[in-house]
Amino acid sequence: MKSNGNYDWKFSTVGGVTRVNIESGQDIMHLDELDRKLWTALSCPLKGLEIDEKTMTMLDTNGDGKIHIEEIVAASKWLTTVINDPELLLKREAFIPFAAFNTANEEGLHLLETSKQIIENLGLAKDNISIADVSDSLAIFAKTRFNGDGIITENSADDEAVKALIKSIIDCMGGVTDRSGDAGIDTDKIEAFYTALADFKAWKEAGDADKANIFPFGDDTAAALEACMAVKDKIEDFFMRCKLASFNADSASVLDVSSAKIGEISGNNLAASTTEIATYPLARVNAEHKLPLGKEINPAWAGAMAALKASVIDKECPNAEYLTEEQWVSILAKFNAFNAWMGAKKGAEVEGLGYDAAAKILEENKKDVLLELVAQDKALESKSNAIDKVDKLLHLYRDFYTLLTNFVTFSDFYSPQKRAIFQAGTLYIDERACDLCVKVSDMGAQGAMAPLSNMYILYCDCTCKSRPGTMTIAAVVTDGDVGDIMVGKHAVFYDNDGLGWNATVTKIVDNPISIRQAFWSPYRKMAKSVEDMINKRAAEKDAKVMADANTKINNAEIPADGSKPAEVKPPFDIAKFAGIFAAIGLAIGLVASAIGGLFEWLGAHWYNIVIFFLIIIAIISGPSMIMAWLKLRKRNLAPILNANGWALNQRILVNTKFGATLTGIAKYPVVKAKDPFTTKAPLWKRMLRWLFLIICLCVAIYFILPKDMRPFKSCCQKAEVEVVEETAE
Repeated sequence: MKSNGNYDWKFSTVGGVTRVNIESGQDIMHLDELDRKLWTALSCPLKGLEIDEKTMTMLDTNGDGKIHIEEIVAASKWLTTVINDPELLLKREAFIPFAAFNTANEEGLHLLETSKQIIENLGLAKDNISIADVSDSLAIFAKTRFNGDGIITENSADDEAVKALIKSIIDCMGGVTDRSGDAGIDTDKIEAFYTALADFKAWKEAGDADKANIFPFGDDTAAALEACMAVKDKIEDFFMRCKLASFNADSASVLDVSSAKIGEISGNNLAASTTEIATYPLARVNAEHKLPLGKEINPAWAGAMAALKASVIDKECPNAEYLTEEQWVSILAKFNAFNAWMGAKKGAEVEGLGYDAAAKILEENKKDVLLELVAQDKALESKSNAIDKVDKLLHLYRDFYTLLTNFVTFSDFYSPQKRAIFQAGTLYIDERACDLCVKVSDMGAQGAMAPLSNMYILYCDCTCKSRPGTMTIAAVVTDGDVGDIMVGKHAVFYDNDGLGWNATVTKIVDNPISIRQAFWSPYRKMAKSVEDMINKRAAEKDAKVMADANTKINNAEIPADGSKPAEVKPPFDIAKFAGIFAAIGLAIGLVASAIGGLFEWLGAHWYNIVIFFLIIIAIISGPSMIMAWLKLRKRNLAPILNANGWALNQRILVNTKFGATLTGIAKYPVVKAKDPFTTKAPLWKRMLRWLFLIICLCVAIYFILPKDMRPFKSCCQKAEVEVVEETAE
């Protein structure tokens, strides 16, 4: 069949749906001619599939997280252009022989040369390149000065001074990772470094020009300011307390630290109560508004005040015993120029070098040398990009045909020897192995779509000690019976790498599994209903008995002499019992009449018994089996995949024959050895079984024999004559 072109496509029926075949390199070359209506999938998600995610990322050229038909077609065109034989793509190999490159194509020739250069850089001697070779980018660029990423390292320079400069820039500005794996610098880092040098130098020189004003305490100005800041809030709090005490003399005791407050902590280890003591005022509140500088200071602040006195107060107010608020304000004002200068600081990134080193680097001015090295590295960008293309080629060379057999067709899914890329592993549960397990990305979408699949689905949360987080899977049971499967049941899931996960069933979508299961389903439901009804009635009866007993106990009147109270019996109601017996008699008569008519019909022919039992079975199991047959014909995996982000163009049917290959059921050999723990039935039960079999056999023989040969013939005839005579009279 030709589709959108002159290419003759071949088709086959797979899974009950007609699909196009992708079986040759020529099929891959002509993918752009295949009508989009004939593709099995229109798009698929990038993540959560059993295929290298790096390959899928390389195919996702628009970055939307999905692979579309257009991206697959573009990849097929590129692959079949740079490879001289598209049939090689069907091998799914992880290496490309050098002879497979299409040297008649300019890009193919360039990729071949790049591949040979990679092998040479790795120090290997072979005529092919593999994914493992290209994935070790650190090894490829480890011995090269330049690698085309626009980043230079110490290894990029020959001059020791330049090497040292590169190291200084990395230390000050932070480095960027080179393809070789080493820390390096790029143009932005170089420009930012020299700008910071110039800013820092200008700022430092501005401070030196007005040193007397900016540094009131000389080289110790920064330390002096730090000492002031350490106690600034506490000193200002002290002066405010003094002002409030002057404003309201009655508040002095409240503003000061009280003996009662100290008494509250006196029983504790006061050395360990420094935090509490530090909340007390810096010194005792006084009417003179003077802060003492001696032993009267709060002991928790004594050290900080001693540092302030030594570095600032003794220099401004020698031999002072007190500090006034005016003196404190004056001291803080001396730091205004220093604070303004520090606030205008620029080039802090290079401050660690020191002014002299910064000035020397600016004077030597090797900025152009560094930029030239970056330009030399950048000149090799095309070659380095070619390495990325070789990596892409290798991944597509290995994985592209796998994607096609799971996208254009679903042949991998319907092949007994292979697994589809959405099959995550195998769930072992209740003596069966479920091979159709799909990772779930959105349980909300699954809840809406999964019931439309007509499949029996187990949703399981899986955890693994060696993997973080929880993985949710949808395991489809396609053969066998329900068995003991229930929500909360534990199982084990093995992923395609053989790693075991602890699985717990969290949700079940109930649909028929097989015709056999549908046949027995009504009987199981009836048994379950009877069991539930019995349990319910027993529970109600038990509750009623307990309630009546409690009522009687609570309402019982105990005679004063301690004797047992007489039991009052209700009077016998003969009319009530007569009505009950009449109803029972009527019911028994109707039932006997119906049974008599049934046995009369059954006695006409022996095969009526078989017909009767078949009718009963058909009435009970027939509807369930018919519904199961209809649903099993329509089991469709597409809704489950659709909920996972696939856009499917066709149904993915799973009929009973194919379903039997997706769920393995345990099979046991015939065991001849006797079970030593088997409970032997009692003699009366065995005799009862034999008696039942003998009666069934006699009844069967009675109905099979002709009427003139049946036993008790004379008795039956006599009875018939008597009935006729009575009727005639």
